[in-house]
Amino acid sequence: MIAETVCSAVAAAGLGIAVVTAYRKRYLMAARIAAYALVPLGLVMTGIVDWVADTAFSPTAWAGFAVLGGAWALFATTRAVERRRGGTRKERRAAARAARSEAVAPAASAPSLGPASRPASRPAAAPRANSGSDDFSDVEAILKKHGI
Repeated sequence: MIAETVCSAVAAAGLGIAVVTAYRKRYLMAARIAAYALVPLGLVMTGIVDWVADTAFSPTAWAGFAVLGGAWALFATTRAVERRRGGTRKERRAAARAARSEAVAPAASAPSLGPASRPASRPAAAPRANSGSDDFSDVEAILKKHGI
């Protein structure tokens, strides 16, 4: 009850200040002050002030906020652990797909040879000048290195 009275008084005072400002021919500022003054009145009329007052003095609501805080802490902890491991969900999926593609084909008579059976040294490519088509040369080099 006190909160509604205070909000109504603040709204009335703000509208009074808006009228004085409009009298001084500062209409844009007066409209802005009136808008701010009507916010507490609107909050009282919609019942949000009652809800906030009931929430502030409710042990159940505070327990709910504690549960939400615990959930946030768990989420933040798992994100930190995930970052420490050095991988995101996309990176793990890409690694799993790459591992599946290196598996033995079902109809193969012998297992496919992995990257270790390739020659140890390859002739180095001649360095090229930077141009528009060489933007992905480093990506191509990595893909060639992995046999893709």
